[in-house]
Amino acid sequence: MTPRRASSPRRWLIALALAWLGLLILLPLAMVFAGALAKGVPAFLAALGQPDTLAAIRLTLLTAALTVPINTLCGVAAAWAITKHDFRGKNLLVSLIDLPFSISPVVAGLMYVLLFGSRGWFGPLLLGHGIRIMFAVPGIVLATTIVTFPYVARELIPLMTAQGRAEEEAALTLGAGGFATFWHVTLPNIRFGLLYGVLLTNARAMGEFGAVSVVSGHIRGLTNTMPLQVEQLYNEYDFVGAFAVASLLALLALVTLAARALLEWRHRDQLAASGHRP
Repeated sequence: MTPRRASSPRRWLIALALAWLGLLILLPLAMVFAGALAKGVPAFLAALGQPDTLAAIRLTLLTAALTVPINTLCGVAAAWAITKHDFRGKNLLVSLIDLPFSISPVVAGLMYVLLFGSRGWFGPLLLGHGIRIMFAVPGIVLATTIVTFPYVARELIPLMTAQGRAEEEAALTLGAGGFATFWHVTLPNIRFGLLYGVLLTNARAMGEFGAVSVVSGHIRGLTNTMPLQVEQLYNEYDFVGAFAVASLLALLALVTLAARALLEWRHRDQLAASGHRP
């Protein structure tokens, strides 16, 4: 087979893949921005400036600001324990990390309702002390935390496993403490994988719908995040408002992808040397 004939099927496959991605991703994305700007830029900005929409944006950013650090610390700790230590129950811990990938986000939200709802196991006790979890910010943060927990850990575990324990053991042998070993040896080797995990966690936290929908109560201006605000505006036939908020979410997702691509481009040599997948 000549090189030209060999390259022809490859070109057709690439064209087919691009056409399919354009149909599934690019065309709907373009329709979102077209719907947001259907009545012009002033209407778009006015829709984003509505008090309920601004409250939804603030709540989304607050939820991400609380969720990402929690899951970063827990994910790093879990990855460190799994890859650098041997202990009974390690396989169970790995299975628990993967659990949010296996269950529906709606089920995850329902679990918190059963625990902290007004008729749940701990709800009446908490409400008796003036602590409200469900239909409030704490419930939204908890629901978002559980569905975004695996990203940092799952990004780090393969990377830290491939790196092994030799460098940490050498540092400990030379007298370094546990924290010094992590800060000066482990962290520099995993920083790019950690950044990827943080980016993915942040993107999922801002776009989560199912779990948050269950625990939020859809209280307009109080417990609506941006995805919930999109649904509510669309159901009220405020299409410009719905698409405006959706376009803002899409922009945040595009910024996340751009940040990841920039990191890969700037540090591609270090990534190749560390064995991390691009």
